[in-house]
Order: sequence, then C-alpha cells, then structure tokens
Amino acid sequence: MSRNAINRSGEMAVFVRAVELGGFSAAARECSMTPSAVSKLVQRLEERLGVRLINRSTRQLQLTPEGCAFHERAARILADIDDAERQAAAGDVPAGRVRINASASFATHVLMPLLPEFLTAYPELSVDIIQTDAVVDLMAERVDIAIRAGPLKASRLVARKLGSTSMTIVGSPSYLDRSGRPECLDDLTAHNRLSLSYARDVDGWPLLSDGETTLLRPSERLRVSDGEGLRKLALTGVGLARLATFMVSDDIAAGRLVPLVEHLNPGDRETFHAVFQGQGGALPSRVRVMLDFLATRARLSG
Repeated sequence: MSRNAINRSGEMAVFVRAVELGGFSAAARECSMTPSAVSKLVQRLEERLGVRLINRSTRQLQLTPEGCAFHERAARILADIDDAERQAAAGDVPAGRVRINASASFATHVLMPLLPEFLTAYPELSVDIIQTDAVVDLMAERVDIAIRAGPLKASRLVARKLGSTSMTIVGSPSYLDRSGRPECLDDLTAHNRLSLSYARDVDGWPLLSDGETTLLRPSERLRVSDGEGLRKLALTGVGLARLATFMVSDDIAAGRLVPLVEHLNPGDRETFHAVFQGQGGALPSRVRVMLDFLATRARLSG
C-alpha cells in the first residue's frame, strides 16, 4: 500500500474533526497540529479531489455541498475503521453502536419491547433509534439499518424481510357513540377518515365492494405525519383510522379501539423489511447480530 493511501484516513480524521469542532484552530489543538498545518492539509485534500470542500469567505467554517457529502462519507469510513479495530481487539465480539431508523409505530410496538433482551445478550453494544416515517438516506444520516414498510423501490441497498401484518379499520368507543358505527361502504363515506400527510403507494383505504377492491379516499380534514400519531388520534375519538394490526391489537383487546367493517377488508398485508448497506461478511458484526435478532424475534401480529 502506498504512503498516500495510508495517509488518507489521517487526512479524513483531521477534516472530520475540523468540521465537528467548527474550525481549524480547535482541530489543530485536538490533533496536536498548528492551524496552518490543518489549513494546508485541507487544501491538499481539495487539490487531490479536485473540488472545494470549505468556503473561506467567512470566519465560520462553511462547507460546500461537496464538502458536506465528503464529510458524511468520511465520518462513516472512520467509524467503520474504529469498528474493525474494536472487533479485532475483542476477537469479533459485537461491540459499538447500531443506529436504526424506524417509524414511530414500529419502534414503539415492535422494536423497543425487544431491546432489553438484545442489550442483555450483547452487553458491548449500544443502540440509537431514529424515529421517522420518512425515507432517509442511510449514508447521509449514518444509519446502519432502516425499517421500511410496503413495496421497496429499486436501490443498491440490501433488504431482509421481517414479516407482514394485516390492516384494520378502528374507531374509539367514544367516537362510535357520537357518530354511529359504520356497517357498510356507504356508511364509511359519512365518517371522518383520518389520513397521513405524506405520499403513500396506495392513496386510500382498499375495501371490498361487489366482490372487487375499491379505494376509499381519507377525509383529509385532519392529517398527521406518522402512523403512531394516527393511532393516538383514533384513541382520542376524532375519527376512524386504518392501521397495521400489530399497532392496535393491544388497544382492541383492552376495548380502547373497536375493529370495524371487517367484512369489507380485502385481506391486504403490509410487509416490513430491514434495509442496509453491504451484505454477508462485509457487514460489521454489530449490524449483523441486530439484523439476525430482528429477523428471528420481531413479531408482526395479525
């Protein structure tokens, strides 16, 4: 390996610290260098890459778009190097931090109840959970595993199926006492049908009508950005919601929510996958054991 190849990780480390600490002087103190040396190092890096990484027109360190992208990737590479060294020192005992992106509903009802068992089994591992229903860029957000529901779009990511769940229309007893209980498709059109505020692959509630599946659009009078928020709105009695069964099974058993018009349910299911970068032996052990754990322990009821 050439000297230049060996020094690249060192250049990345100095650049990343300068970005994270907000300036060359702070990075210089931490890296036992002079501010001038840090500045020259970044300049050499820019010359080799052929792009400007930092705008120097202000006193504050300001990254260019190319600088932002390089910083995210360099930080991930350095984290992987640290992980490789920890694994080698520990005999490949899983150690470090696993960052998981999941919807609030999956995190609340599936992931979090499993964490005590996982953390007991792997005492050297830590877990970060980032809750959002939005599709995130794994590289940019430094996410190891993202849990995604529904059909997957073509990408370079690897997917591992975790299971699927049925869908159920539910309403609270207080809402039904006030608005009546729907018994047919026409009844549903008169009710407040709660909706999500982001684009979905299926924009509506699939329902059986004369032996065929038809889509009933939500009312859109009240929208929310995530499925768990939709569940909470249904619990407060403001309308009906169509939700994954694993989200509402406990509420139904406790009488907090009531399943409705089951004879109109077309039987569609929502599939959940864990998506990640790399596969097989290329995966850090900290990511691999989490994937294996989720694949065997995640229960999507219904």
